[in-house]
Amino acid sequence: MRPDALARQIEADKRAGLVPCFVCATVGTTSSNAMDPIADIAQVCHQHNLWLHLDAAMSGTAALCPEFRHLQNGVELADSYNFNPHKWMFTNFDCNCFWVADRKALIQTLSILPEYLRNQATESGAVIDYRDWHIQLGRRFRSLKLWFVIRHYGVEGLQHHIRRHVELAQQFAEWVRNDKNFELAAPAPLNLVCFRHKAGDAANQTIMDRLNRSGDLFLTHTKLKGKLTLRLCVGQTNTEAKHVERAWQRIREEAERLTSAP
Repeated sequence: MRPDALARQIEADKRAGLVPCFVCATVGTTSSNAMDPIADIAQVCHQHNLWLHLDAAMSGTAALCPEFRHLQNGVELADSYNFNPHKWMFTNFDCNCFWVADRKALIQTLSILPEYLRNQATESGAVIDYRDWHIQLGRRFRSLKLWFVIRHYGVEGLQHHIRRHVELAQQFAEWVRNDKNFELAAPAPLNLVCFRHKAGDAANQTIMDRLNRSGDLFLTHTKLKGKLTLRLCVGQTNTEAKHVERAWQRIREEAERLTSAP
């Protein structure tokens, strides 16, 4: 997101009689793991009194490691923040962590208190009624499985895996960077690498389809600047260097098959 473009759009909406109220900035977009300039976006939001939500769905986990926290500079300026431990923190689906800087606005928006929900604990403030934090009245005990993950790995264990995943992804990115047939399609700040074969969309589609049918690995794709782009993400508990090395070997094999075909 470009802060200058955001400011212009807010002004345009106001001139059109609309009421801008919410901005969602991203730490690691789903498509390419792009990082929004949070502090600059927050400044625009504060000028116009807009709620700023920060979506750090996968990449928020990287904040476990001090050396990656700069990617979230400005997070303290957001009104709400979310990341998903089920994406890169080894927790079974689904598990989302959500914070608000001031819960009053959220509770006033979503709170319901019919007679059958009234009780002394709620009225005295002795408990936090999380039904007032979201749309549904009831919910599962998702935090229990996250508690077990944290207890099992500990901070050092979690940090070890995150650092190793980033290291392996960066090694893969370096292989792509040094290969005459492939190119990086976007910066790779953490564990997601967007890359493509220089032969074009059809070649990349064929490479991905063949690899995914093989069962050796599974690549996903996106489109960046209108071009089909392959995506490799390192983020599973048991992924080791040999798996990433094998993935790159298989990718190159399929590329060679493609270019050598009559």
